[in-house]
Amino acid sequence: MPLVSLRPVLDAAMAHGYAQGAFNVNAVAQAESVIGVHEMFRSPAILQGADLANAFMGGRTDFQNGTLEDKKKGAKNIADAVKKYAEHSPIPVVLHLDHGRDFDSCVAAIEGGYTSVMIDGSSLPFDQNVELTREVVKYAHARGVSVEGELGVLAGVEDHVFAANSTYTNPLSAVEFFRKTGVDALAISYGTMHGASKGKNVKLRREIPIAIRECMNHEGLHGALVSHGSSTVPQYIVDEINALGGAIQNAYGISKEELKAAIPCGISKINVDTDIRLAVTRNLRELFRDRPELKTDARIGGVWELLDKNRAAFDPRAFLPPLMDTVMYGTGDDGTVALITDAMRRGVREAVGTLIVEFGSVGRAPLVELAGLDEMAARYAKE
Repeated sequence: MPLVSLRPVLDAAMAHGYAQGAFNVNAVAQAESVIGVHEMFRSPAILQGADLANAFMGGRTDFQNGTLEDKKKGAKNIADAVKKYAEHSPIPVVLHLDHGRDFDSCVAAIEGGYTSVMIDGSSLPFDQNVELTREVVKYAHARGVSVEGELGVLAGVEDHVFAANSTYTNPLSAVEFFRKTGVDALAISYGTMHGASKGKNVKLRREIPIAIRECMNHEGLHGALVSHGSSTVPQYIVDEINALGGAIQNAYGISKEELKAAIPCGISKINVDTDIRLAVTRNLRELFRDRPELKTDARIGGVWELLDKNRAAFDPRAFLPPLMDTVMYGTGDDGTVALITDAMRRGVREAVGTLIVEFGSVGRAPLVELAGLDEMAARYAKE
């Protein structure tokens, strides 16, 4: 079926009391696998391409320095892959821009085929954040595309997003933000952190989403709350990576119990990236351990060289530059290259499948209203 916007998927989650996982992808094989595992559980699916993932998928291996043109190219590549695998899928699929850093990045994603975008103005003063977010909302809603904003600062590192300390979201400011911008969803800061080093035994401040939800209900405002920086960082995978020659230190996530307890407090979308990165990295290291002759293979030996050189890294983008055509377009996915993409697919299924079950979206696909972008644009125009 055609891709849908984020709004109806989160409306269903709010109405029925579960959370929708949102999973980041950086390669065609990952997009295929995320959709496939959601189909297996008959769950709606939210695939996310981060702003710099678009640069990477545009062929920029030094994606931190990606240009707008790189992002435009990459957005189309991701969207083409997601549309290909969603076309005959029985579940609703959303393609969402994660951490759009400016208006132009959001426009590039929408023009490339994204059906939902996040504009991250959380580092700006409140009024400037409102102004930027409102500008994106106006552009996106006219095209039926939903918008997520952010208020409050999460500590940690993820792509270009960095902050040394967290600033918790003020519930009253969140309500004002919804009212002034018209966003469909808002990422809040309530104790989560970006990256793999969140600290041991993190306790989320669930009173923050509770307060926001109660105030919004009182004011008659509509909108979903989003939990960023919510990877669980499975310790067994970290241990396996290190046993396979990796050197990952101080990697701790948010416990599944803490995340599940936040759902009835008002959290409807939970973002996960690091768990997928870890599972894929473990599988790649395992492949070369079990098949040492592949370390000198003409097609994939370069992947091993980067794995061996970057022992502390767990972002697959650090290891995949030798296979960029396969990453970007899915071409050349045969022979020994297929061993790499199989490892990636299995890692995605392992990380994502568990959380679909934990977050409660199993069997929820029929609950989502299948409104196309044109229909959503007409609805937004009436609001």
